[in-house]
Parts: sequence; C-alpha cells; structure tokens
Amino acid sequence: MRIHVVDHPLVAHKLTTLRDKRTDSPTFRRLADELVTLLAYEATRDVRTEQVDIETPVTATTGVRLSHPRPMVVPILRAGLGMLDGMVRLLPTAEVGFLGMIRDEETLQASTYATRMPEDLSGRQVYVLDPMLATGGTLVAAIRELISRGADDVTALCLLAAPQGVELMERELAGAPVTVVTSSVDERLNKQGYIVPGLGDAGDRMYGTAG
Repeated sequence: MRIHVVDHPLVAHKLTTLRDKRTDSPTFRRLADELVTLLAYEATRDVRTEQVDIETPVTATTGVRLSHPRPMVVPILRAGLGMLDGMVRLLPTAEVGFLGMIRDEETLQASTYATRMPEDLSGRQVYVLDPMLATGGTLVAAIRELISRGADDVTALCLLAAPQGVELMERELAGAPVTVVTSSVDERLNKQGYIVPGLGDAGDRMYGTAG
C-alpha cells in the first residue's frame, strides 16, 4: 500500500478552515468540495489512458483519452457523498457506485448496509471516497469489497488520516493494489476514535446531526 500526503499551500489553507470549529456547514461543504478536487488531481496521475488520433483546427495530431473500462468513483455513505462532486468534476466520464457502511461506536467495527455498483469490477480503476481514515476499519472493509469484485487498482481519497488507520490498512491490505491520497496524517486517535487534532465528525459538519 502506498500513501501520498499532498503538500500544497492551497491544500493546507483549505484544510485549516475545515478544522476550525467556527466554520459553518455550507462553508464546510464548499471547502471540502474544493479540497477534494485538489486531492483528485494528485490521485489521478496514474489514471489509465489510450492514444487517440484527432484533428485540430490546424493539423492532425495524437492525444490521449481515458481508456475503457472507465474509472469508477465510489463514495462511502454518508459523508463520502460530500466528496463526490469534487471528484467527478475532474473525472466527469467516470461511473459512480455507492457503498453504505456504518461503524459500531463501541466496537469500532464497520458493516455494510447498502451497495450499488457492478458485481464485476475486473480491470477497473476505482476511486473510493471517505473523508476520515481514522481507525481504518471502514476503509479496509470497503476496499476488500471492491477487490472481491475484481478491482485491480484502488485509490482512496481522504481529507485526513490517523497513524492508526494507516497502520491497519498497511497490515490488513498488504500486497493489495491500494493507494491512499490525503491532505494530512494527523497526530493520533482519541478514545472515541476521532482523529486529533482532526476536524470532528465530517458527516455531521457537512450535513448537521440527524436522528
């Protein structure tokens, strides 16, 4: 597994505002959207392409286009939905699947409650969206599901990561074709499983608390 921390002043600037507890939900959603697009630019450096012959207004030339099968973007519900627009803005021809996962707040174990994507992902590059790589359990479970369906190249985009989550992924997904792209690996997790200093619960800050 590879992890890539994006080192860019615009990333750091937007992340700082996301961390600030005074940032309201509409601003948080907008900045998260912008930050995801910046992360997506780095995450798609190895997106698969094929050569294509075209005619410019001046002459014939050779360019590239995304190869088939098209990449798939899979947000983990619900917080991952807040990252979807920022990702498909950069990959508008990508297909979109959905994976609903919930974490038990006592055991911190993740379970799947909904899926909406092809049974066969053979030969697909998949970009999975999850704002927080905290304990790592949710992302490990999600990536295992994708690999079990045949995905051979998985990139996870996370706004933030914790060392414990990175370590779990490296241990549980050793040898798997997985890359993690994030804006920061923070200090640690607290006893409640939140990233420190972090930015709180990304889903609640995007959409408010529900239920």
